[in-house]
Amino acid sequence: MTPPPPPSTTKTWSYTNTGYPSALNCHTHPTPTAPPTPHHMLLRTRACALNPVDIQLMNLPLWSLPLPFPPFSNTRKPVGMDFAGEMLAVGGEVAGWEVGDKVMGLSMPFAGSGGACGELGVVDCRGSVLARVPERDDGTMKWSWGQAASLPLVWLTSRTCIEAVRASVEGGGGKVVVLGASSSTGMYTVLQAKRRGWTVLGTCSGRNAAFAKEMGADEVVDYTTESVYERVRDFAPDAIIDCVGGTECLGLAKRYVTIVGDKTTRSSVGGSLIYLWNPQMVLRWALGRAGVGVWYDCVNLQGKKDWLEEASGLEKEQVIVDSEWEFEQAREAFERLNTGRARGKVVLRVGEDLTFAMS
Repeated sequence: MTPPPPPSTTKTWSYTNTGYPSALNCHTHPTPTAPPTPHHMLLRTRACALNPVDIQLMNLPLWSLPLPFPPFSNTRKPVGMDFAGEMLAVGGEVAGWEVGDKVMGLSMPFAGSGGACGELGVVDCRGSVLARVPERDDGTMKWSWGQAASLPLVWLTSRTCIEAVRASVEGGGGKVVVLGASSSTGMYTVLQAKRRGWTVLGTCSGRNAAFAKEMGADEVVDYTTESVYERVRDFAPDAIIDCVGGTECLGLAKRYVTIVGDKTTRSSVGGSLIYLWNPQMVLRWALGRAGVGVWYDCVNLQGKKDWLEEASGLEKEQVIVDSEWEFEQAREAFERLNTGRARGKVVLRVGEDLTFAMS
């Protein structure tokens, strides 16, 4: 049976300038009929995953600047970066993909794509990382759509951290600490470290200790009842990967990589952007590069396709989703994410009853 033609309109979640949660809204717009440039593809989105950075971007103070052009004017800005779905149309300059291919990927904000949280995605392949959704030998999907959407950002972030400390760990005693071992990034950092044969100490709350060990942690510190500083010091790691923020464990290893920086709040952005307003972090980084003190980096993910493809080796039970929500429940899903208690990713199922084909 031939699928019906696309509907005249589709829905997308976006945000304006008022900050989370009031900025978040769903709007209807005309359905694109073809990729806008030869470098774009159109995607029938099946699932998208939410990230803390989505809320952090909504809260950026710069959106309120009185500038009369996008994205500063009160225009809609795209929500979401992680997605999984099926190719509906492929631009002429997009190599290696065909209509009908199942894809998972990550589009960076304002890199020419339309945001992941929409029934139909407009993806600029120049600013995106794409990989095929893995299949079994019989052609069925190895994971659910929600699992495929949940992986790109956190897997690439954890892979970036692993690569950043690899020389220190493998050139030392093979020991690494993961602060925030049960977080969405931390859990895959633990898993990837253990796959390399490293000895891993992870920190998390007691209720997540068994889970962290299942992901590969050799030792777990319950930060609610134990001194993280003392346990990490006694472990004597070659490197520390920080997925929670703060400065408590600085100086306890010669190599220190963080994805959060010195901040401990969830509302503001992390990553290397913090260098712009934190001179202490800049000084720490510079001294480390000069061989004085800790070799320190605050990193952003590296969008390497081959790194994302490495995730295809994960079994279904290793791809952790906290919860799945209907597309219309995006506000409730963001509320769940914003509690800070999600174990794994919070995912939106997108238009399960929406079936169409491009002409």
